[in-house]
Amino acid sequence: MTASSRDFPPRAPSVWRRVAPVMIGWTAVALFFANRMFYSYQLLGPPVSWRDAIAWSLLDWYLWALLAPLVFRLYRPFPLGRGAPFRNLLVHLGLSVTFMAAHSALYGAALWLRWRTYENVSIDDLLASLFLARFHFDVLTYWGLVFLQMALDYHRRYREGEVRASRMEAQLARAELHALRMQLNPHFLFNTLNAISALMSRDVAAAERMLARLSDFLRLTLETGRSTEVPLRQELDFLRRYLEIEQVRFPDRLRVDMDVEPGTLEARVPSLILQPIVENAIRHGVAPSSDAGHIRIVAARRNGDLMLRVRDDGPGLAPGPSKIREGVGLSNTRERLRQLYGPSSVMTLTNAEGGGLDVTLSLPFRSAARIPTEMEGD
Repeated sequence: MTASSRDFPPRAPSVWRRVAPVMIGWTAVALFFANRMFYSYQLLGPPVSWRDAIAWSLLDWYLWALLAPLVFRLYRPFPLGRGAPFRNLLVHLGLSVTFMAAHSALYGAALWLRWRTYENVSIDDLLASLFLARFHFDVLTYWGLVFLQMALDYHRRYREGEVRASRMEAQLARAELHALRMQLNPHFLFNTLNAISALMSRDVAAAERMLARLSDFLRLTLETGRSTEVPLRQELDFLRRYLEIEQVRFPDRLRVDMDVEPGTLEARVPSLILQPIVENAIRHGVAPSSDAGHIRIVAARRNGDLMLRVRDDGPGLAPGPSKIREGVGLSNTRERLRQLYGPSSVMTLTNAEGGGLDVTLSLPFRSAARIPTEMEGD
């Protein structure tokens, strides 16, 4: 038996991988100041070797590397610019002197014990000299760490604000999509129930069959009512259930062909995106005529996009430059595409060659390996 990576939890980053970049940063700072120390001593004397300059500078900044986490921790309960700003400022003024003294004491003790550079100077005199010589620089270093933590806090809060805003925007979009779905369902139900009512006066059996098909269709839509997107395979199943309803109304007059590329069946599409387009084709292309009507549905992949086309052989668009008037179904479909895909989607209505209306949708091709629901992320 072989174990896959899914059998084990993901590894947490090692301590070294988290600490190494920090230590590399402190080392770079130390080398920068070692260079400054070397040339300063060459000019002002007494000269020091590169080895001593690097060793002393590394000791200096590695001590700050050890003190920095404590500085960051103490900043959190006393943040500048929030809470009690004046009190927090006084706290950090006191802490800056405290950390300066602690760093100078550690640095001076290490120099005295390791290098014996100041063997003719007592440890007390050495520390006193370091306190005076390094006071301003160490205090500024402390404040540099405080401002670094302040900047990191501002960045974290900014990112958290962005995430919250993104979630609110997503929730608003889902609410708008849900409202569009709720607008579409009554529109469809009204048209279907009106058709059933008309059938009751001349063909009760057909009306009963249509009512049964409607019940099946509604049950199927309720089962996936929380889904913003569904696989194209499922969307076509919805559409077939709807067409069963319409074929009760037009048993000898409605012919539907589907030309669907197999590679598109798992593409993600908005739930019930085709039904209002086909309904529009039936209403304007089939119902007004006593002749048989033909609707062709095409799904294909074109240059990374999914192309969906619904074509009827009805009268098409009226000639002339007049603005196309879209009903609830088509305008609703256009708005849903805008909400989900923005400028990445296109919906066009054109007269088809040979007559009829050609409605084409183009949207990003995305696999349906994972379909989010309207309520996810809330």
